[in-house]
Amino acid sequence: MAELPSKVHLTSHPVYLRRWPWVYEDENDRTWLPLVMEIEGVLQVRLRQEDTPSGHIALTTSPLTLCAMPSMWTLHLGSKYQDCRCRFWRIVHHIKENGVEEMVLQLMEDL
Repeated sequence: MAELPSKVHLTSHPVYLRRWPWVYEDENDRTWLPLVMEIEGVLQVRLRQEDTPSGHIALTTSPLTLCAMPSMWTLHLGSKYQDCRCRFWRIVHHIKENGVEEMVLQLMEDL
């Protein structure tokens, strides 16, 4: 009998994510590959944690789009991120499925 995929919602998030240069790295030097999306006019970034040597990284978004992304996110009050431009990003979801972490951040409108 085949095993069912295991999907776990995570509540412990990276303390920070720093861009280096085409990927993000967290405080534990784990690599996160970004995919920038715009859904119904709202900017989202899907980050997938993969331990890939930097020389073997395939771009998941255009360099121009990634350059417009913040160089760093810092966890704010445990439930959202603040970027280096003082904008807030809501954590849409942070899951681990079949051993792979994925987190989606959504830019929040100015309050």
